[in-house]
Amino acid sequence: MIVQRINTGLQRVPTWPLYILYLMPVPWLLYLAQTGGLGREPIKALEHELGEIALQLLILGLAVSPLRRYVGINLMKFRRMLGLLTFIYVALHLLVWVVLDMSLLWGQMWADIWKRPYITVGMAGFLALIPLAITSNNISVRKMGASTWRKLHKLTYLAAILGGLHYLWLVRGIQFEPMIYMAVILGLLALRLHKRKAPQRV
Repeated sequence: MIVQRINTGLQRVPTWPLYILYLMPVPWLLYLAQTGGLGREPIKALEHELGEIALQLLILGLAVSPLRRYVGINLMKFRRMLGLLTFIYVALHLLVWVVLDMSLLWGQMWADIWKRPYITVGMAGFLALIPLAITSNNISVRKMGASTWRKLHKLTYLAAILGGLHYLWLVRGIQFEPMIYMAVILGLLALRLHKRKAPQRV
């Protein structure tokens, strides 16, 4: 009964205010970066904050199906929104790196992409998200067919693993926060990929 009420309430929630709510940290973080609120290295801190929000949104997207399967809470209407917001934050994370951190030094950026594993996997994760963002609409579902569309969107799993590795390899030494993120990602993927065995007939 409680789950049913939760689902009924969720279905009444429009998605467009959530876009605004989740994008509100962007101007606030930019303000903090300009006013010294992000510490001695505001650009690095801005990169980190945007990337971490993106990873959190990606994890929320991965949690939608397990929540419905194991708990009964239906967040399917918000999955597309979470995917698009994830892409936006990853794109902003990359934009800060390209424009503010690397100052559009393309040669240096390409060298870093090839030489630094955490940048390599991060860029690969971003590339995996591009077709997902482009096809996150009903027109693409109709043109591709539901089955093909679902197969393409399994790239989310790859993007999540690459995002977790990017964060894990980014930090120096053993830090628990990126390890926790990676553990949650792997746990959610295990729940999504696990198929319940049909009960055997006696």
